[in-house]
Amino acid sequence: MTETTTLADLPLREDLRGEHPYGAPQLHVPVVLNVNENPYPVAPEIVADIAAAVARAATGLNRYPDREFLDLRADLAAFLRTESGADLAPEQVWAANGSNEVMLHVLQAFGGPGRTALSFAPTYSMYPEYARDTLTTWVTGRREDDFTVDADHAREQVRLHRPSVVLLTSPNNPTGTALPLETVEAVLEVAGDAVVVVDEAYGEFRRAGTPSALELLPRYGNLAVSRTMSKAFSLAGARVGYLAASRAFVDALRIVRLPYHLSAVTQATARAALKHSATLLSTVDELRARRDETVEWLRANAFEVADSDANFVLFGRFEDRHAVWQGLLDRGVLIRETGPAGWLRVTVGTADEMQKFRSALQEVVDQK
Repeated sequence: MTETTTLADLPLREDLRGEHPYGAPQLHVPVVLNVNENPYPVAPEIVADIAAAVARAATGLNRYPDREFLDLRADLAAFLRTESGADLAPEQVWAANGSNEVMLHVLQAFGGPGRTALSFAPTYSMYPEYARDTLTTWVTGRREDDFTVDADHAREQVRLHRPSVVLLTSPNNPTGTALPLETVEAVLEVAGDAVVVVDEAYGEFRRAGTPSALELLPRYGNLAVSRTMSKAFSLAGARVGYLAASRAFVDALRIVRLPYHLSAVTQATARAALKHSATLLSTVDELRARRDETVEWLRANAFEVADSDANFVLFGRFEDRHAVWQGLLDRGVLIRETGPAGWLRVTVGTADEMQKFRSALQEVVDQK
């Protein structure tokens, strides 16, 4: 049968016409440094433990999974207690299929028609899609030239737009910029009945002395801090994101979640991995050091570079960034064409991968 139906023939929502699915290029090249994954695979002994846990879960796959997954939430609370000193009950933690679904739950619960979500651009390109998908109005304030958020400007934007949801990102994607707690508190002070979410997807990579917004949770019932196991834990393929907040905040997300949204296999994978959190996070210091080395090399070679507390680096500026991106791809190195005009983003990879990136970039620039 010849497929003749097109999107134009279907009753697609008008605001979705002309839109394209989100996603970075998935290309088979020797050096993949475009989606902020951890370059190191899970160690074989941890793989074996995860496989055993999944095998045990598989014996009960005829039954629905534990829809409240309090055991996993307790394990995540224990990890945050060790990592950041946060004293959380299991009921103060929520998890879903990646931090993307966690954020979607937030917009489903607190956004919607007639409501507004506010952030500060440039920032994560999925945020406006969460807003679009939940029929929430999306507005952005500005970042400064160094990609920081001015506290006075942030307060002004909250007062101006009266959002229901404020999304703050620390470290910010795609810039790598961390937020001081004073800026987060400045927003919370004027937020009124809005919820404020600090997205710390790259939080484990923050530099020494950079605080986590988890420190503020005991004082603000409308604050949530989201994390993920995709980056520092080397578990991007497992799709486990989570959030810490007040019990009431988490209860709001429980209302909008789909039934049994976190599979038994996902729960088993995450719990087995958390037992090995120290080993899985043992590469973080190395990646931090390599990030800082990359920043130094780029600056020494006359590139402009944003300070980064993440596992990636935003650098520029290029008159034709696509040509530079393509030149790197032609040499087997895939990075991300994202962020403000003239900038590119590279994920921190292995020592060998970063050497190949530097060599390829030098060749591309020397040709111009």
